[in-house]
Amino acid sequence: MAYITLNKNHLFNNLDIIAKLTCDKDKIALVLKDNAYGHGMLEVATMAKEYGIKKAVVQSNAEAEIIQEYFEYVLVLADIPKVASSKIRYTINDIKTIKKFPKDTKVELKVNTGMNRNGIEIHELDSSLSLIEKQGLELEAVFTHHACADELDGVYELQKKNFELVKDGLKSKSQKSLRFHSCNSAALFRETSFDEDMVRVGIAAYGCLELPSSSKATELKPVLSLYAQKISSREINAGEGVGYGATFSADKKMIVSNYDFGYGDGFLRVCSNSFYTKDGVKIAGRVSMDNSSFLSDEDELFIFSDARDVAQFANTISYEVLTSLKANIKRDII
Repeated sequence: MAYITLNKNHLFNNLDIIAKLTCDKDKIALVLKDNAYGHGMLEVATMAKEYGIKKAVVQSNAEAEIIQEYFEYVLVLADIPKVASSKIRYTINDIKTIKKFPKDTKVELKVNTGMNRNGIEIHELDSSLSLIEKQGLELEAVFTHHACADELDGVYELQKKNFELVKDGLKSKSQKSLRFHSCNSAALFRETSFDEDMVRVGIAAYGCLELPSSSKATELKPVLSLYAQKISSREINAGEGVGYGATFSADKKMIVSNYDFGYGDGFLRVCSNSFYTKDGVKIAGRVSMDNSSFLSDEDELFIFSDARDVAQFANTISYEVLTSLKANIKRDII
């Protein structure tokens, strides 16, 4: 069966680079949402704990419950708990939801600084603080998220400026010491002097950050590699087609083999007839649900070790390639 390998040395290399940028390993919060970007939530949590990462970020309460034993701190980005937790923190994304959080819940307030997706508006800060206090919640941190940290269009600078105003305002109003964080992977690698309390890193830790302007980013190494195994093999003649719609036609006699990895496993169908494997082997025809044909007779194919390569063929981003990989594919730490 198709399988995935996770290179622990590569993950540790990436975390070493990130730790140097933050000047403190304890400031790293590893993003594990969506099955750790397709890498396997428990597998990555195990390696992260071995490295010494104490913080994690997930999307839901269900994800938090799976990995909370591996970390001292877990931040949930988009869920509301039924009961308060001593370890799990929850994000307030909208002022209207504050009253839904149980008393004593540890919360972090997200502020919209220009992405216009989640977060309270800056002018709602005072009202939000009052509602949080009235609801009996424990506010620990305030954060934002950057829309264009990997693009040179001025939006990153604008959001950064807005968040600085938020921090200055809260520091003058609040008697409690709050934590502040805004940097995702791209923002961290753009910063020349990181000075926040935490960084939320996902794609950089997994080695697929696309930020060519950063020399440190080019030192990152992809963690995940994908392999597929042969199901069957046959010789076809010139003019014969392969797969649904016969979209591939042989121009000479050749060997075509079928491998156990298809769009039902997360192999994007748009790669049909164009994607070349890590070893330069071409797909013959359309990617099917459970299998794909290649111009190869090898028992095993090394499909890819860098999701960015697949993303180029699929006209998408490495995030989609990685998170499309199904959780039931075996993952081995090497």
